[in-house]
Amino acid sequence: MGREAASASRDGGRAYDAGPFLPSRGGLAAHRRAAADCRGCPLHEDATRTVFGVGPESARILLVGEQPGDQEDRQGEPFVGPAGRLLRRAAEEAGIDMDEAYVTNAVKHFKFVRPPGGGKRRIHKAPELREVTACHPWLRAELRLVRPEIVVALGATAGKALLGSSFRVTKDRGALLPLPGDAEDQDGRPHVVATLHPSAVLRADDREGAYAGLVADLRVAAEALAGGGGAGS
Repeated sequence: MGREAASASRDGGRAYDAGPFLPSRGGLAAHRRAAADCRGCPLHEDATRTVFGVGPESARILLVGEQPGDQEDRQGEPFVGPAGRLLRRAAEEAGIDMDEAYVTNAVKHFKFVRPPGGGKRRIHKAPELREVTACHPWLRAELRLVRPEIVVALGATAGKALLGSSFRVTKDRGALLPLPGDAEDQDGRPHVVATLHPSAVLRADDREGAYAGLVADLRVAAEALAGGGGAGS
């Protein structure tokens, strides 16, 4: 089945889907091992490795970014580059203990292009909708296994993966929003707080203002967590 799925992922782009690569049972460790062999879309062909989420399975808060960057692809963990360092500083300032959080990305492989004229540098390229959709079974499994009370969507790609195509960072950030899902699972569903991706803060003209906004949004998540404002509220 794995070979068929890999072939389909290359067949005219018709069948980007990580679903066939998910294990039928097991916790985060089993899913992390299975994800290492994911061929659900062509991004695996150029990336160094799958970058699965990290953090305790009992985490009450789960943070979702867009995709691994250059350093994440090399080291095999999410948010270990400059954006990750900024995120940790902002989260701790907002009252979130990142050592107790689970951190992942909507897409598990690094998508990049080379500079014009060649060169070794790898330049981040945003994933396409079908690549985000293909990878969604992994994110859905992480949410199911961790069962966080609060989910933080870092940036537009994560927000759309969690909340749907109508999500806009400028419109929806900083609010406590219900995570869409099956009607029968209303009581166990976490809430989502959306904010900027930390890499957007690093690129901002007004970096100080953008950083303050990120901290303010993360503080909404921290206060909801402290007040039990997540699942079932």
